[in-house]
Amino acid sequence: MKKNKINIHFLGAAGTVTGSKYLVDTGDKKILIDCGLFQGLKELRLKNWEYPPVNVADIDAVLLTHGHMDHTGYLPRLVKQGFNGPIYGTNPTLDIARIILNDSAKIQEQEAERANKEGYSKHNPAEPLYDVKDVEKTIPYFKGVPTSQWLPILKDVKARFQYNGHILGATYIELDIRGKRFVFSGDIGRTNDLLLFPPLKPKKADVLFIESTYGGRFHPDEAEALPQIEKLVNETIDRGGSLFIPSFSVERAQLMMLIFWKLLKENKIPKVQMIMDSPMGANVLELFHRTRDWHRLEDNECDEMCSHFTVVSSYRETMELRTDNKPKIVIAGSGMLTGGRMLNYLETQAQNPNNTLLFVGYQAEGTRGRKLLEGEKELKVYGKWVPFKMQVAEIEGLSAHADHAELMDWLSKIKIQPERIFIVHGEKESAEALQKGIKETYGWDAEIPQLYNIEEIEQIEKLQQSIK
Repeated sequence: MKKNKINIHFLGAAGTVTGSKYLVDTGDKKILIDCGLFQGLKELRLKNWEYPPVNVADIDAVLLTHGHMDHTGYLPRLVKQGFNGPIYGTNPTLDIARIILNDSAKIQEQEAERANKEGYSKHNPAEPLYDVKDVEKTIPYFKGVPTSQWLPILKDVKARFQYNGHILGATYIELDIRGKRFVFSGDIGRTNDLLLFPPLKPKKADVLFIESTYGGRFHPDEAEALPQIEKLVNETIDRGGSLFIPSFSVERAQLMMLIFWKLLKENKIPKVQMIMDSPMGANVLELFHRTRDWHRLEDNECDEMCSHFTVVSSYRETMELRTDNKPKIVIAGSGMLTGGRMLNYLETQAQNPNNTLLFVGYQAEGTRGRKLLEGEKELKVYGKWVPFKMQVAEIEGLSAHADHAELMDWLSKIKIQPERIFIVHGEKESAEALQKGIKETYGWDAEIPQLYNIEEIEQIEKLQQSIK
């Protein structure tokens, strides 16, 4: 037997929710699990412009749990910094990453152009973090993988991607490094999701990394959310206002479309114009047709649902619709109001107290969404402060993240206590609540690493150990 050291570098989503990046250094190889953007607090967003405290050119491979921006959005910067290895993910994950990265690059280019034109940026000139050409240089490194199969990705390193709910293509990742099992939860989905199947559960983990977004919090049942949405729509339309839903363009937007379509079919809400303003969301709708094995929707349901929506793709159309005061329902990105077309609507509609802004997903600390939920009465949009007078509502039962009970249940098939458990992807209070829950439920100790921590894992190599 031979002793080895494996170092884990926590380069993101440690002590915070966004920017997921975990570097596994085996001594021979370096593997990056996820490559996300920091979002929310300015001090975190500024880190997107910094070089990570590792030599990027030495990274051998990137493995993606799923396609959301806070798990994939840093990839073009990584390539600009010298990474040139394979980027592994399921085919839906890579499709979503292509859509998200291209959309993100275009939005950044547009915002930089507008900032330079209107002179509201502190930087002269304002520049995007990356542009469409950077994305084009990144895509060729993508390599699709099947689920539930062990794959030899590097010397002495095997990986397995397991269905995890949350969004199309999402997985948790198991790494086998010379016989030791590392499990990265990614974002864990809901047990009873209207669109997706329940996540699979790991059976073995020597070293476990588990997300804690909703640690200590419990979602109401999704079915309970439908009457709340019905009530909100009717109240808003009755007073002559419009309902605006900031939504992640992947899965949440499609779920909201499904809910509004069902309510309309059952004559529970009035027939008003329903808009899905997101080229990215439109592309994801096409992806739903190509990924039947990943979700519950039948093709005919997808078609009928889409027929009731105006799907906006052009920016010009957005600029026309945002000044239209007729009652309507608008779904647009981004989910936490960190950017996207919803800001164009709010720039003109935020002062109308008859309108309602409905949040249906997690709002990270420091984001516009969190600030508005906490009662802020001004909204900074494109360098200008806009008075905010809209009604604000939040429905938590529609979150794509497992709640505390579902996180506990996700661990239930691990029969042998992990050697190390790291709680990641959560704010301090949520991480501590999950830490306490794991101790009370399983008797296991768990650690809460902070950003840029390096943890050493001692390993004894066992020759010819089988992988189960």
